[in-house]
Amino acid sequence: MGQKADQEMTENPFEPYLDSIRQQLEAQDPVILIGVIVALAVVVITCVFLKYFLTGKTVRSAVLLVGLCDSGKTLLFIRLLSGKFKRTLTSITDNSAPYKAKNDRASTWTLIDLPGHDSLRSQYLEKFKSAARSIVFVVDSAIFQKEVRDVAEFLYMLLTDAVISKNAPTLLVACNKQDIAMAKSAKLIQQQLEKELNTLRVTHSAALSAQDGSVGGSVYLGKKGKDFNFSQLPMKVEFLECSARGSKGEEVEADIESLQKSLAKL
Repeated sequence: MGQKADQEMTENPFEPYLDSIRQQLEAQDPVILIGVIVALAVVVITCVFLKYFLTGKTVRSAVLLVGLCDSGKTLLFIRLLSGKFKRTLTSITDNSAPYKAKNDRASTWTLIDLPGHDSLRSQYLEKFKSAARSIVFVVDSAIFQKEVRDVAEFLYMLLTDAVISKNAPTLLVACNKQDIAMAKSAKLIQQQLEKELNTLRVTHSAALSAQDGSVGGSVYLGKKGKDFNFSQLPMKVEFLECSARGSKGEEVEADIESLQKSLAKL
């Protein structure tokens, strides 16, 4: 008999405490008990919500400088950071540094210059695209007419990327080298790119066979049944003119005020 009692005590060591708690709860006013349960439920729901909200929200703080080789990205990168002129070589890796925007908030972004060579641009874009708050697409305005197809192909790759389309970073098309006499205006570059992108969309449309317009990590560019224009995109798009070299030569300040103002609005 004594052995059986000892066995029951071993199997239920917390039974006396549970009985005591149960008796105290039964003695309480039911209204108070309901209030306590509701309060605990609110606390649990709030904690779950905060965890989901804080971990699910990604802060995108990078400004990516992209474009074809020799469009002037690296010099623009240096000018934005230091204001100084420096002769550059074709980049084969990324360059990054903190950039303090010229605004009252003193916003600081990570400015990243990505290589423009066609064998490198995809891998570096893949590396940094998720962090992009803005993409500065640099165009060589002086030889744009010769490069329009290549520029459009690169831009098409950017704009149909599923991650970029979802995050919708501000797109700033910087029409660089405006100091050269033959440079095309931002308005003309925008018009010609819209026509070229419209053509590319037709040639690529066979691959976009999914019901929602997406397949293989790509999204449909613009609106179906309508000629493409930049206003159809999910992100804000701005075309601006600038000159990283400067209109009066290398020893003077660059003409990048319009770009600096746009970056200040991010």
